[in-house]
Amino acid sequence: MAYDRYLAISHPLLYTILMGRWRQVQLASASWAGGIIVSTTNVICALRLPYCGPNRVNHFICELPIVMKLACADIHSTEMIVFGTSAVVILTSLAVILASYGLILFSVLKMHSTTGLRKALSTCVSHLAVVTLFYSTVIAAYVKPPSVTDPDSDKKLAVFYIVVTPLLNPIIYTLRNKDIHAAAAKVLRRRGLE
Repeated sequence: MAYDRYLAISHPLLYTILMGRWRQVQLASASWAGGIIVSTTNVICALRLPYCGPNRVNHFICELPIVMKLACADIHSTEMIVFGTSAVVILTSLAVILASYGLILFSVLKMHSTTGLRKALSTCVSHLAVVTLFYSTVIAAYVKPPSVTDPDSDKKLAVFYIVVTPLLNPIIYTLRNKDIHAAAAKVLRRRGLE
């Protein structure tokens, strides 16, 4: 999405050529391939561990770090693999997003039109809000030393990136919509709050 915004703002006349069907297939395929590779690595790590004892997960969902706590063997090497893959995936994707938005900011600052500047920034603000909310909670949950874990804080963070971010996502994106602004103003007028 950040790459799409970059092309739309920095190269609007070439957008349809640069973001053609083949580029869309490439971006989607890279995302799917990365997800399959990381998921396969995580499943292999989880399946090679012996499990015994109480098999109750103290969490909302069966996330890998939580499931690994049920293992009755030394999980230090597995924790390092999961930590490494998490750090690479999260930080690489975040770096690509930040680089795209850095280039967008550079392009926007060169604009001489205030309406063009405002339009470009309003296009990006909603995505940046969602990215900030999602990545801050995911980094706090996954990119930390494996020995530093608190079940209650893990649950609270999980609620944010599993429930709150997806719920806020459509709300944040629709805040830019003029029809939504008009509908909200109409409701407020009806209630006598405006």
